[in-house]
Amino acid sequence: MKKTVTALLIISFSLYAQSINIAVAANVSYAMPELIEAFHKQYPHIRIQTTLGSSGKLTAQIHNGAPYDILMSANMKYPNFLYKNALAITKPVVYAKGALAMLSTRKRDFSKGINIVKDKNIRRIAIANPKTAPYGKAAIEALKNKHLYTAVKNKCIYGESVSQTVAYTVTATDLGFIAKSSLFSPKMKHFKNGINFIDVNPKLYTPISQGIVLLKHSTKKTKPQDFYNFILSKEAKSIFKQYGYQVP
Repeated sequence: MKKTVTALLIISFSLYAQSINIAVAANVSYAMPELIEAFHKQYPHIRIQTTLGSSGKLTAQIHNGAPYDILMSANMKYPNFLYKNALAITKPVVYAKGALAMLSTRKRDFSKGINIVKDKNIRRIAIANPKTAPYGKAAIEALKNKHLYTAVKNKCIYGESVSQTVAYTVTATDLGFIAKSSLFSPKMKHFKNGINFIDVNPKLYTPISQGIVLLKHSTKKTKPQDFYNFILSKEAKSIFKQYGYQVP
């Protein structure tokens, strides 16, 4: 009897001890709680651990041996890099396409579109670091395509990730280029379209195709594949849509 109880305890512990370590681009942080909740309805015994950051910094950590099982990047560049360097075991796949928005905590005349950055009342502009954050790269590309970057580059304050850029936008700057997904956070829902924010014209920047890969470290486990498959499922795509993403 004691042996049976001990065996059951070991099995129970092993089920609850299973965990998946996911490196997640900061823009996805707003959708992750709902994604994880939906995943847990199917796999209640699997623990999800997430590390948020810019895609570039997360990729650097993986390259230096960080024990992540999955990367959910904000573009395809970094998953492709990992796959080419045999650090990912699946070819990069697009799980969602992100959108860029401009946000201000104050009422602004957004009828000017992106040209609003030239207004004298816009003294500081928050942008994610374009060297490591794809949304920052997209923002700079949009400004350059409208021949605005040279005129406003001295106004720019750079966040290390999209989430840090959102924080700068609501606390320290007059305007910010952010991931549209952040506007669906409960803390952001009081901001109004056309008054506090607008979408940046998607024709001004390269589409933000966000990529996912299973990493080499995941081969030591059996469960990362389950979460990977879930992110590409219809249920996950429905959640991404609710956060302003387009899905393939």
